Amino acid sequence: MKDKERVPINCLFQGCYNPELEKEIRKCKEKCYKYNQLNPNDQEMQQKMLMEILGGMGENVIFTPPFWCDYGYNIFVGDYFYANHNLIITDGAKVSFGNHVFIAPNCCFTTAEHAIDPEQRKAGMEIAKPITIGNNVWIGAGATILAGVTIGDNSVIGAGSVVSKSIPSNVIAVGVPCKVMREITEEDKYRYPMAKSI
Repeated sequence: MKDKERVPINCLFQGCYNPELEKEIRKCKEKCYKYNQLNPNDQEMQQKMLMEILGGMGENVIFTPPFWCDYGYNIFVGDYFYANHNLIITDGAKVSFGNHVFIAPNCCFTTAEHAIDPEQRKAGMEIAKPITIGNNVWIGAGATILAGVTIGDNSVIGAGSVVSKSIPSNVIAVGVPCKVMREITEEDKYRYPMAKSI
């Protein structure tokens, strides 16, 4: 079940009022609830629960509770992944994260779109589009990543951004809607002084 996408991708399907999908979502919500009740310092138990929830995960993966998702098995996470509090992922389609991804608090990744036509929407029709996040990406606090988006390696998404279109590698992008502000350069290494010790 972890390797199987349950809903059609990039086309209308019966997302709402679908007993089979609602059953899958209820199962996942129960797992998320249990995860969110764990001692936040019990990383061993957190890792076990994440392995039950996610489709795949690398080494050194941290989801700071609370964390919520719809299916779980459509989420794939690389090594050295860190998500701060209140991450929400609606994963009707695949959501994949590369290595060394940082996600700030209160972020949302949603693969779901509802039908534009009001009759189709009232009937519960949805569209699911995958989201792909590259390596070494930093997503700022309160950002929303919408269906079908790809964010390239090394890029930074500013706090509060709404990412509705794909973002290339090696850039800083901000805003509503999110747009590329500039490329990341060698000068960014020297933006802040280096602490001598902690």
